[in-house]
Amino acid sequence: MLERHASRATRRAREFEAFVAGAAGRLLHAATLLTAEAPDDNPRARRLLTLSLAHTYASWDRLRGEDPYDRTRSHLAVRFARGAWHHGGLGRSRPDPASPLAPLTPQERLVLVLRLYEGVAEEQTAALLGLSPERVRAVCHRATSTLLHRPRGPAPAVTATKAVPS
Repeated sequence: MLERHASRATRRAREFEAFVAGAAGRLLHAATLLTAEAPDDNPRARRLLTLSLAHTYASWDRLRGEDPYDRTRSHLAVRFARGAWHHGGLGRSRPDPASPLAPLTPQERLVLVLRLYEGVAEEQTAALLGLSPERVRAVCHRATSTLLHRPRGPAPAVTATKAVPS
């Protein structure tokens, strides 16, 4: 009995390690986009991912055919939303100005990452975040519009050059 339990624990650990090896990079990138941190300096994104992976590992045996990537991504999104919207934790710190999603609010970043980066359907995003599909559509449209039409930096200075007579 003890050997069977040890064997199951070893198999579980190997399966989870293989999952993390394959999915951690993409999940970390999604978390970094959510927190709008620099890719090489992203402690909040790493903490968010670590907590989400720990939650997935704790429920590994209960997944029963459910995709662990979807479970981890959902937990990542919910944890980010809870911290950014309700407790002010993740939303309080300023995003890195170099981040492409820095001009967006935490809600806009979350909807945009789920819808466009992760490819989650509008209805699934709405259900996950407790919003109506119309609200998700509006937030996604506003975020996309903000990114596409954000003011550019000052135009480069034009220097006058004299025409050389030929």
